[in-house]
Amino acid sequence: MKFTKGYWLNKEGVQNFDVCQIREVKVTDNDVYLYSVPYLQDERAMGGPVIEMFISSPQENIIRTQAYHFMGSNRKEPQFDLDIKNIKLDVTEEENRIEIKSGKTSLVITKCPASFTYYYDGRKLTNIGDKFGHSMISYMTTPEGPFMRTQLDVDLAECVYGLGERFTPFVKNGQVVDMWNEDGGTCSEISYKNIPFYITNKGYGVLVNSTDKVSFEVCSEQVTRVQFSIPGEKTDFMVIGGSDMKDVLVNYTNLAGKPALPPAWTFGLWLTSSFTTNYDEETVMGFVNGMKDRNIPLSVFHFDCYWMKENEWCNFDWDKAMFPDIDHQLAVMKEKGLKICVWINSYIAQKSPLFKEGKEHGYLLKRPDGDVWQWDLWQAGMGLVDFTNPEACEWYKSKLRHLLNQGVDCFKTDFGERIPTDVVYYDGSDPQMMHNYYTYLYNKVVFELLEEYHGKNHACVFARSATVGGQKFPVHWGGDCSSNYLSMSESLRAGLSLCMSGFGFWSHDMSGFEGTAPYDVYKRWAAFGLLSTHSRLHGSNSYRVPWLFGEESVDVVRYFTNLKCRLMPYLFTEAVKTHETGVPVMRAMVLEFTEDRTCNNIDLQYMLGSNLMVCPVFTESGDIEYYLPKGTWTNILSNERICGGEWKQENHNFFSLPLMARENSIIPFGYNDQAPEYDYSKDLELHVFELTDKASAAVCDMNGNKVLDVTAENNDGRVTVKLSQLFEGMKIVMRNVSSVSSLTGAEAVESEIGTVLKVNAEEVSFEI
Repeated sequence: MKFTKGYWLNKEGVQNFDVCQIREVKVTDNDVYLYSVPYLQDERAMGGPVIEMFISSPQENIIRTQAYHFMGSNRKEPQFDLDIKNIKLDVTEEENRIEIKSGKTSLVITKCPASFTYYYDGRKLTNIGDKFGHSMISYMTTPEGPFMRTQLDVDLAECVYGLGERFTPFVKNGQVVDMWNEDGGTCSEISYKNIPFYITNKGYGVLVNSTDKVSFEVCSEQVTRVQFSIPGEKTDFMVIGGSDMKDVLVNYTNLAGKPALPPAWTFGLWLTSSFTTNYDEETVMGFVNGMKDRNIPLSVFHFDCYWMKENEWCNFDWDKAMFPDIDHQLAVMKEKGLKICVWINSYIAQKSPLFKEGKEHGYLLKRPDGDVWQWDLWQAGMGLVDFTNPEACEWYKSKLRHLLNQGVDCFKTDFGERIPTDVVYYDGSDPQMMHNYYTYLYNKVVFELLEEYHGKNHACVFARSATVGGQKFPVHWGGDCSSNYLSMSESLRAGLSLCMSGFGFWSHDMSGFEGTAPYDVYKRWAAFGLLSTHSRLHGSNSYRVPWLFGEESVDVVRYFTNLKCRLMPYLFTEAVKTHETGVPVMRAMVLEFTEDRTCNNIDLQYMLGSNLMVCPVFTESGDIEYYLPKGTWTNILSNERICGGEWKQENHNFFSLPLMARENSIIPFGYNDQAPEYDYSKDLELHVFELTDKASAAVCDMNGNKVLDVTAENNDGRVTVKLSQLFEGMKIVMRNVSSVSSLTGAEAVESEIGTVLKVNAEEVSFEI
């Protein structure tokens, strides 16, 4: 929200009262109290407004500021589910200066004129305050009511990222971003997943700790500042330091929660019925058998909306006219090795038998007059489940538990954005502040049920909406995109933005949701989708089985599905790291190469884990321009070596794209190209790329346990590979390395290139 007209004037009817002078300081172990006034004169004054602040540290390396104008509100505010530890502060106070430390992050405050400067390990991050002495923490009066406004400086060449899944330009400088979840597709500033957290390439992040409609002016109203404003009388924000951008995400997710580890089967190919009425048992089995007949590995089949009767979403009962013997059908599908997903949402149509049940027990949101809140948008006469009511949560779970007992494995938790504000919640929560937070409660209920039923690390939802903390309930997909290259690119841009906001896993509708893709778009998007963490073929009013897009599409989908299955030892190990650290599997180039300023704006390529770079092709012709950071890279599909540090122009057929391994990396390949779930240690191939110095890697099993550590070192052409243990059929493939001199594992063995080694009756071979 904008408050000013240029630099000097406020808009009509707007007044600002800034933290200009700190008149009183009180220090305890866990916080520092500051009393401030909006003037610089050293005088005693009466009246207000004044702002009182509390500085604390919820987690090490995070400094929190809570600033209040009025503190008497009884408004029941939903709170983000943060891990608040209240770390003991290290405080040094001098006559006009206070230094507050948490770990390596510190805040230096001057009292008069007031200013706030943040550091990490002595490196300046950002500051609040300017040469005129006005610190930009302000109480604002406006014709629309009171607001709290905060401004933080943005330095030269500093770029701002994150704020959720945003389809607008990847670098947020110059944008106005409002935190308000809406169902708007992928082609506008509206977003399904609004996260009031941003991160910059200077190595810090900022979380605005409010579920309300926070409004960000990112170098827009004031071109050298990030400004955020919140309706009401208080603000609460946290500056998060780190040694680099990845470390900031580690610290942020220490606070907001780590992404859960999705089960290994979720990384395989998903196929859906599409959002169409024209499917039944015969159609579904035709898809399933058609994939098998064409030798395309299929992991999950998803039943979209019309598995239930029309205008009864959700009744959680199969439409018997379409699926007369669903128990038998699901059993047959399970025998084929498939996992089953079904579409749900939190809306209960009036025609559904559950509407009456929910109304009678008070499980649906109500209007202020006590009536059930209803409208006709999406489902006729629909109401919404009130997830602030514990009994409603258990009721909702009971309906889903029946489906799990039938053989359903997971749920697509669609919608959760169109949440009204003219309602009364069971627990009295403020409806304005529940608008964004509703999705957290919705997905939490479903995810917790899946964990109760399947166990930890065996739960997965396919969610569209999210807020802070939603990363704990993966996986999220990008919403309703169109079937063209531009929409493919905006989807990638939004996914990278979401993954800069604490989310570790992300998917999208391969070939687009709206419309039907031309054959070339389908094939290019399939390659991109199968090199994302999660891969789903889904559409609106037409099917997405590959044979409807030409025989070559069948071959392309098979080729990249096989490749992804073989890459599972690498991908799943990277997923385990994401679960443990919060650093996403799919990551923007700037996150991995922050020191390379060329990477600041790149949003058409990404790193898939630490060591693989993916450059999707966005043209029918196969022409692509992409950027390689410094070093020698190897295309793992062609084994071509390419020197980086510049832009590259190439042409690729539909079975190829720049899929580049960075130098000094070890990529584990599995033996199985037919399924994502298998023994990753069996017949394992460790591909060592361009070993000029040192490299290391690990392999985890499907339970997330590390089963292998491997290091490789090149000392003047003499290469040593060390393994924590040896497995049956293990192979070390030296890619672009001129010599191999020794192997050290369970037993040290000297070798020459090409020699087959037998150690404890196990074979380890070398290939060049």
